[in-house]
Amino acid sequence: MRTWRTTLKLAAATLAVVVASTGATAAATPKAPQAEAGTPAVEGPVPGTVPGDPKAPDAAGTYPWLSAPGLAEAGYVEQEFFLSGRADAYSPTGARLAEDVPYTTRVVIRRPAHPARFDGTVLTEWQNVSGGYDLDALWAPDQITRAGQVWVGVSAQRVGVDQLRSWSPARYGGLDVTGGGRFTADELSYDVYAQAARALRTGTGGLLGPLRAKTILGIGASQSAGRMTVYYDHVLPQTEPVFDGYGFIVGQAPAREGDEPVFHVLSETDVRTPVRRPDDDHYRRWEVAGAAHSGRFGQASREPLLTRDLGAAPEFACDRPPFSEVPLHHVIAAAYSHLERWVERKVLPPSAPGLRFSADGTKARDAHGLALGGIRLSQVEVPRALNTGDNTGETFCVLFGTHVPFTAAQLDRLYPTHAGYVARVVDADVRAVRHGHLLPADARANLRDALSSKADLN
Repeated sequence: MRTWRTTLKLAAATLAVVVASTGATAAATPKAPQAEAGTPAVEGPVPGTVPGDPKAPDAAGTYPWLSAPGLAEAGYVEQEFFLSGRADAYSPTGARLAEDVPYTTRVVIRRPAHPARFDGTVLTEWQNVSGGYDLDALWAPDQITRAGQVWVGVSAQRVGVDQLRSWSPARYGGLDVTGGGRFTADELSYDVYAQAARALRTGTGGLLGPLRAKTILGIGASQSAGRMTVYYDHVLPQTEPVFDGYGFIVGQAPAREGDEPVFHVLSETDVRTPVRRPDDDHYRRWEVAGAAHSGRFGQASREPLLTRDLGAAPEFACDRPPFSEVPLHHVIAAAYSHLERWVERKVLPPSAPGLRFSADGTKARDAHGLALGGIRLSQVEVPRALNTGDNTGETFCVLFGTHVPFTAAQLDRLYPTHAGYVARVVDADVRAVRHGHLLPADARANLRDALSSKADLN
């Protein structure tokens, strides 16, 4: 019988082989900066940090909204800038409603402190405002800092900017993305977002410090993905492209086939029909079994920040225990890695099977209630709990999925030995790595979690 030490050695050796077989090729040549009209003026970095940091200056007691902790330990810095310019206004169908409307907004940037850590990719997130405030929906610190990517949050919409102005008038009182109240339905948002990307590409105002961007990716989750879809389908064809590729996460994706590649990553929550756009040379769609639109990882990481900045994090009374613990962010990190190679080296990403549907139109499930098909991480292939993308209840509960731990009796039947359980986890994640749906570093994290579960298993 394998001991846990033997299992760990075998797992490490297996993962090492997979890592070697999926190694990256040489980096592409950086693109030359594009100096174009429509580049905003930059003010900053704006002083002021979270209370309790004795090393940092304090600007009238202010600091960036949802300022991220623990960046210095990862070799990262966070800076905030104000961008001012003139943007065109567009309708949701792409009709140009006005030109050269003044605006002032903010971007928050989390980047490697030293150029040697930077991999050249800038993830430019259209901040989600479904909760009534700017949300760093796609900030995954372990994966982003490990890769050496820059993350940028762009405040493009009125709801988020209005909340910032109310939250800290001293810091954000001068922001406006409505043209002085002329355009209150986010008509400027598409051009504001694109102009932020243009400033990042050109390095205007020292936005990236000593770093120089090689690849600019536009990313957005949920409602932001919907806004980006309008931009891609209707606004981009009329304007100069500024993004090299796009990540549409847990939301809509474009119908138009453009020149820039599109990666579409959906949780189980978001897949409601077996009718799908097929993969092609410009589009990839991945569906993740057991994952939720807004699962445990995002909720746990944001809760202390919302408590700090709002006084309390939102609470929800759902009909079933939330939140799914299938790590969707692991799959998103793999998608970013493929999107970089797709943009820089024209290497098409792997496809993935879709979730299965039953004859009655509902998602097909196994005897445990776990969804069949899709990308299947070890948390689904070798489960210790029921994780789904479904729930009901008040407000956002439908987005949280469920998490119901298996009983001791269930675990005993499934996994007679702990070593056997760990071996199955390794097998499942090695398959996911080989298929390109999981990065080796996240497979190793899953292995550590499996090894630490000995108290729960025989």
